[in-house]
Amino acid sequence: MSGAARGTACLALALLLGGCGAVLDARRTQREVEGRATGEARLENASREIGTNLAAHVAYALVHRPSMASAWLAVEDARLALREIAASAPLASLTPWNAIGADGTLGHSESSDSAHFDKLKTRTEGKGTASLSLDILLYDFGRNAANARAQAERVVAAELEATSAGYSVFEDVAEAYFMRLQTAALLEVALTNAQMRAEHLEQAEQRLDAGEAKPLDVLRARLDLAESRELVVAASNNFENACATFANTLGLEASQGRELWAGEPGGADGIRRGFGETHEDAASLFAFARTNAPACLVSRARLRAASAALDYAIADLRPTVSASVALNWTDPLWYWRWGVNAAQSLFTGWRRTTAVERATVALKSAAADVDEAELKLSLALEIAVEERDNAREAFLTAEASVKSARENLETVSEQLLVGDVSRIEYTDAVADLMSALANRVKAFYRGQIAESKLFALTGRPPRYWQAGEPSGPESPEGEGT
Repeated sequence: MSGAARGTACLALALLLGGCGAVLDARRTQREVEGRATGEARLENASREIGTNLAAHVAYALVHRPSMASAWLAVEDARLALREIAASAPLASLTPWNAIGADGTLGHSESSDSAHFDKLKTRTEGKGTASLSLDILLYDFGRNAANARAQAERVVAAELEATSAGYSVFEDVAEAYFMRLQTAALLEVALTNAQMRAEHLEQAEQRLDAGEAKPLDVLRARLDLAESRELVVAASNNFENACATFANTLGLEASQGRELWAGEPGGADGIRRGFGETHEDAASLFAFARTNAPACLVSRARLRAASAALDYAIADLRPTVSASVALNWTDPLWYWRWGVNAAQSLFTGWRRTTAVERATVALKSAAADVDEAELKLSLALEIAVEERDNAREAFLTAEASVKSARENLETVSEQLLVGDVSRIEYTDAVADLMSALANRVKAFYRGQIAESKLFALTGRPPRYWQAGEPSGPESPEGEGT
């Protein structure tokens, strides 16, 4: 084989080896996902490194939630698509080295001498062949540049969507975290209620034995105790469900939810703060969020991509200019050739002009999507702010109700011992206190969930409450760090 043929073979081999890394990575990925395809792989078990506070839980979920992996893989795919566009750039571009397309061929063929069919010879003689061709796109009148701008904006949109997915994960984890704390506190309320009902039954039985109460009082006390135990069962079920939901938001099997509970609920009065109180109104939040919220940023990136796509459709109406060089060898001869080409489509059934019209419609649609995103954001912020403010007012009202109900129960309990009040008044007093405690817990965590939604809606990084920080008019126990 001549030197030209050997050189062509070496170049072809080098180009083939360049793709080996991608193939090896593809095969490794196939092996890694095989367990998921057959059902043998399971979700990860709960890790001891998850932590106990809200910030640690969110950080764990951002790494382990499958939705986050999908979001970042979409970003990687968008970046690879941008590389594909750069690989077809013309010589008059920022990446002129990508304008060259090289093809190499090697071959060997044999044939017999020409003869009539009945005189064909079995012997053949052959020759080797090789060729190397280079095609160079000189100028495409802005096609590649416009396509690259559009894809670059799609990359930005994919990155922003990944950020938005992170905020969704944060919102899911925060809501599940507070619901778990809420149901745990409500379970304590139910247990306290059952304990008080049991003590009341014991007192009623003692008073009956002493002749100070009627059998109806004992029967009513037993009924109250049975009803309170039913409430305990319901509250316990709600707590278990909340634990399962919380594990699911972290990317773990729901059955591991109970394992993540660090300790017993902190009493009927126990609530834990995750965020401090904010006081901005919906208008000021919207003024910030419309240029910072992930949903609005994604819609604007898509609008810019649509504008660049329109530039591409217009550029596609113009011609292309290219050049080619080829080296050919047929043992023992070789020759080379070159040429310059300019191509312009004269008529394609209005396909390209229709593409311009469609790109124009897509641009208008993307602009409308920006307006729609802002409208949805303004409504969501208004609802979240109202929920935050209403929950805060409800919490303060419930605080006053708890104080009054506790004082009332203490008074009624003392009067019951001396027979100044009936069992009905005592039952009502207990019910009032339990209701006030439950309302207080629900109102507080409603407010915390609303605070988490404001972070997600505005695109601000979550600011977790630290122990010792002021938190507003009331400062329940914080989670610490």
